[in-house]
This record gives sequence, structure tokens and C-alpha cells, in this order.
Amino acid sequence: MDELVDFWSNIRFVDIIEFLGTFAFAISGIRLASAKRFDWFGALVVGLVTAIGGGTLRDLLLGLTPFWMLSSVYLWCTVLALFCVIVYRKILVRLNNTFFWFDSIGLGLFVVVGAEKTLALGYAPWVIVIMATITGVVGGIIRDILINEIPIIFTQELYAVACIIGGLLFCLLNYLGVTMPVVQISTAVCVFVIRILATKYHWRLPILKGED
Repeated sequence: MDELVDFWSNIRFVDIIEFLGTFAFAISGIRLASAKRFDWFGALVVGLVTAIGGGTLRDLLLGLTPFWMLSSVYLWCTVLALFCVIVYRKILVRLNNTFFWFDSIGLGLFVVVGAEKTLALGYAPWVIVIMATITGVVGGIIRDILINEIPIIFTQELYAVACIIGGLLFCLLNYLGVTMPVVQISTAVCVFVIRILATKYHWRLPILKGED
């Protein structure tokens, strides 16, 4: 309980973004796990790795202690996501687009978190873009492997590209001296909108074809 009190008393805007991103990604993972008829524990594991996978790899590459090891808030966030799916399963599980919306929201929020944490450590813009992309997509890759699906980063419309564009926008706005809250919101919205438009209009990169 003291840990939760300390977390909320020292909370920053980026922490709120990370918490919301964790919740959104956890919902998306649990939603897919439910479609595969996983039990509660299996769904919790899938939701957790979806939520923390990208941030874990990012922190390890940056030489940091993975964020979820510093506070149990993110574990409880995943438990809350599981509880929401159980209670509101008629809404969340049966709607075909539930996964898409929560995954898109989580993607935009995690790109912001990855970019800002890398910026705070003084890395170059190209590193910021890569870490933002890793934060956004790696959790989904692990999730899809666990549920025996082809990772959506390789098949769906502009998934990783949306993260890259978001990371570039983050760097540009920061270079121009835009206030950080505006940079954060603009980046998240940019990634989210690209995902929506790419899905609606079927924007995608050319498919690499082998020999006929």
C-alpha cells in the first residue's frame, strides 16, 4: 500500500501515459487470449507480456532497470485489465474491434513513453525513434507468438511505420521547442490517427515477393 501511495504522490504526466498505455495494451492482450479460450492465468500472462514487453527491452538496451521492477503498479494495472474483461466481457470480448482500439491507443501512448525516456538520457534522435518503436511493438510481437499468431507488425497496415513517424514527430517538435505536454499528446494522436487511417484505407507497404 505504501508503494502505491508513493507512486501516486510522485506521479508525472509521463507516468500517467505509461499507466494508461499499460492498461490499454493489457486489455488488447487479454482480449486476444480470451478469443483463444485461455484460462484466467493464461490471459493474465498474455496481457502482462503485451504491456511490459516493449518497455522491458527498451530499458535493458538503455542500461536501466526495467520499469515494472521498480513498482508493482503495472502488475496491478494488468490485474485490473483482466478484471475489466471478466466483468465487461459482453462488451469487450464480443466486439470485434475491441482489440484494435485498445491496441492502437496503447501503441500511441507507449511510443511517447519510449521517446521521452530515451530523450531524458540524452541520446540522439535516431536512437529516440528506434526506442520509441521498440516500446510500441515488441510487446505485441511477444503476445502474438504466445497465442500462435503471425505478429501483426509483419502483416497489418503501417503498424511499426506509425511508431517511426510518431518518433520522428516527437523529435521534430522537441527540436522546435514545443512544450513537452503538447509534444506528448501530438505524438500519441499522430500514431493513433495513422493506425486508424491505414486500417480504414488499407495503406500498407509493398509485399516482398519471392520467386514465382
